[in-house]
Amino acid sequence: MIITVIRTAVVYFFVTLAIRLMGKRQIGDMQPNELVITLLISEIAAIPLQDNSQPVLNGIVAIFILVILEIILSVLAMKSIKIRKLMSGNSAVVIKNGVIDQKMLKKVRLTVIDLIELLRGQGYFKIEEIAFAVLEVNGNLSVVEKSQFRPLQTGDLKHIKVEKATLPLPVISDGKIIYESLSSLNITLSELKKKLSPHLPEDVFLMTLDRNGEKEVIMKEKER
Repeated sequence: MIITVIRTAVVYFFVTLAIRLMGKRQIGDMQPNELVITLLISEIAAIPLQDNSQPVLNGIVAIFILVILEIILSVLAMKSIKIRKLMSGNSAVVIKNGVIDQKMLKKVRLTVIDLIELLRGQGYFKIEEIAFAVLEVNGNLSVVEKSQFRPLQTGDLKHIKVEKATLPLPVISDGKIIYESLSSLNITLSELKKKLSPHLPEDVFLMTLDRNGEKEVIMKEKER
């Protein structure tokens, strides 16, 4: 009995440590590869608890191999957009300019009922109020309302003119240009560089741009 208690405590400690090393995401916020690693860790941790003949050390080693693999993949995903897409997939725009993209719904295997339920979960009960809805890779739905349905903000008092809502897209991520976003926005590389001038793409941590030309630029922090 005492041995079982000790084995359980040891496994609990190391599984907790492994999860902490992986980060602080909740289950609902995990990327697909993170969820797979978490499920594998839970399965491996259960083996020495169910069978006292199995060495606890074997399970601990296997768990930390998975954690190291996850950390390595995370670092590679930060450096390469292709690896990031391979491991995590792409977000999907399921409502574009107020119109449901039926082909995209089929592609992500989402029914219109599922979409309505996700919208209700975000507090939206009428599809006609939505300009854009993006299904993120973690399953969450991000929503942009049409201008006429947005709550009035203090800054809006300066511009009574209502503009068409647009979806900001990331065009530069960690110094790398996202050409798919440029294509969606119908802008060329030279136009992007003009908007970014006098900065260079490799100096930018994140740049977003919408069809109205509104941009947001976050520069990389300088190494000390």
